[in-house]
Amino acid sequence: MTDRFSHLWPPQNEQIFAALKSVYRNGDWGRYHGEETRILESNLAEYFSCSHVHLVCSGTIGIELALRGMGIQSGDEVILAAYDFPGNFRCIEALGARPVLADISCESWSLCANSFEATLSPSTKAVIVSSLHGGLADIESICEIARQRGVRVIEDICQVPGASVNGRRVGTYGDVAVLSFGGSKLLSAGRGGAVLTRDESIWQRINVFKDRGNDTFALSQLQAAVLNPQLDCLDQYNLVRRQNAMKLIERTASTEGVSGLRHAEGDLAVFYKIAWLVPSSQLRTELLIAAEELDLPLFEGFRGFAKRSERRCLKPVSLANSERAADGTVLLHHPVLLAEDAVLDELSDQLSSLFSQMG
Repeated sequence: MTDRFSHLWPPQNEQIFAALKSVYRNGDWGRYHGEETRILESNLAEYFSCSHVHLVCSGTIGIELALRGMGIQSGDEVILAAYDFPGNFRCIEALGARPVLADISCESWSLCANSFEATLSPSTKAVIVSSLHGGLADIESICEIARQRGVRVIEDICQVPGASVNGRRVGTYGDVAVLSFGGSKLLSAGRGGAVLTRDESIWQRINVFKDRGNDTFALSQLQAAVLNPQLDCLDQYNLVRRQNAMKLIERTASTEGVSGLRHAEGDLAVFYKIAWLVPSSQLRTELLIAAEELDLPLFEGFRGFAKRSERRCLKPVSLANSERAADGTVLLHHPVLLAEDAVLDELSDQLSSLFSQMG
């Protein structure tokens, strides 16, 4: 890929470099416990208005620990969208629980509240709500339905740290929220994650499971050191990404045959990816081949779970939107959203031209 559509990621700046030098000089880089993890826990607790933070080795293990903290057991049913990150499905299976598939909203690529409600059964114990590709789940409605039925809510906010719905930060609605600090994420440490909760019992169960003579799923001092300065400027970077993403979305909104994200009034989106939907997998393949020739940073979305065997999961509702998303989602990765205006203008022209040809 040529330089005009690439942008340096993970970020490299003086604040991150200074943090790395600090843990080298004080020796915390080689210690189990140090100041950087304590600072990060405190910063995350303040940012997300939560009481308890577990720093962990990945967002995926964070989802599993959240389920364990809720007391999910073999035979319990856990709902998730049929279009989602594959690790979430596997985390449910890891506990011997039963994944139950609900559909997504075609405008947000995220769990549909009505479909979620239709999948509920007496065996439902929890739901994993992922906000994906620049879209935001209707978390208010989902949480209200869940509370009425005694169902626990895990917010997977790995793609949307800093997003908000009706003025309230995403990650503060459910019983637990999970972050990822993977190498491509908006808060990046190469690996790592965090589990956030206000529920003492959930925090304690996770703590007991993690403790096997030491913290089995720990985040290192080096990782925490590079995350602290990134959290300080997260909102600033999100603002720039949001402004540029909305320009791209608006520029391509009228393309025939190609649909994109829509946000409810009061939503403040965050863009780790930007999603578009084309009519078929064949058209998507043709589009991505053309994009590669133009050096455009476009990729396909998740495969989803709609085609998985019913021996592995329950499918009590229509999954039509999830099936379409698995076949036709095209994604733009976030680093280019921090590029200069001239680069974004060129990218916008190229995307509009390419989508018009496919429409």
